Amino acid sequence: MTNLLLCLGTCFLVGGLANKGEQQFHAIISETGSGMLLVAAFALLIPSAFFATLYSQTTTDNASSQYSVTQLEHATRGISHGTAIILIVSFVVYIIYCAFSSHSVFDEVLGNDEEMDRDRHRDLAKRKFTLFEAVLAIIISIACVALVAVFLVEEIHYIVEGGHVPDAFLGFILVPLVEKLAEHLTAIDEAYDNQINFALYHCIGPSIQTALFNAPLAVIIGWGLGTDMDLNFEIFMIVILVMSVLVVGNFLRDGASNYLEGFLLITIYAIIALATWYYPNPNVLGAETASGETQGEVQKMVTKLLM
Repeated sequence: MTNLLLCLGTCFLVGGLANKGEQQFHAIISETGSGMLLVAAFALLIPSAFFATLYSQTTTDNASSQYSVTQLEHATRGISHGTAIILIVSFVVYIIYCAFSSHSVFDEVLGNDEEMDRDRHRDLAKRKFTLFEAVLAIIISIACVALVAVFLVEEIHYIVEGGHVPDAFLGFILVPLVEKLAEHLTAIDEAYDNQINFALYHCIGPSIQTALFNAPLAVIIGWGLGTDMDLNFEIFMIVILVMSVLVVGNFLRDGASNYLEGFLLITIYAIIALATWYYPNPNVLGAETASGETQGEVQKMVTKLLM
């Protein structure tokens, strides 16, 4: 949500104000991105809708229900496992499409944006990394990010319990904001320099990767480790995800952005932040996993991946 609403909204706002009007972006960036996000939102909605619909029947009228609660949870996990595999295949096809089928189009679009960069002359004058320096920088960066992620996860419990910060607010707002701040600043700088296609790609691309690859991969890994992880999220979270994708898709449809659309996206993000602050922490139920976390805690970690 932070990428789709706050970062993209800020890019539209800053880009519109800095360039005194609308910014035009290429259809292949907006249509491909919004289409993939809509598919991901639909796929993630199905397991949750399946469980919520049949769970009410199971708990209210056991005689007419075809499932017990245990059977329903097992069926939902089966749907989640199949959906996760399908989403990962879709992500692979998306990568192939970007790399081969539309490679020249992407090169042309992003190349034109590079030419429009206000700071291009300063960037060209900077010293460039050698291949060895680039690989070394990537390795160091990955190690630092991994350590920060471990420290962050270890502190989540203390922030929620000791700081009285709602779990939903932490997962939707605080963690994504801190985790992706550098990426957001880069996208905003690109929008300011009138590189709106680059900014759009950096806002939508990570969301596609998270929804189509990261979260399904976590479910599949949990499946392989014997951990009961699925794509059954709370309806509140799914509604926020689907509605956000629909709003962003509608704003991208005309192929242009302005500061009003950016302000409206930020407004929606603020409303979501307010709602999540008052959303109660769910009761943590389920058997202990091998790592000492409960199934409910693991499910919340998958939710944080999506946001």
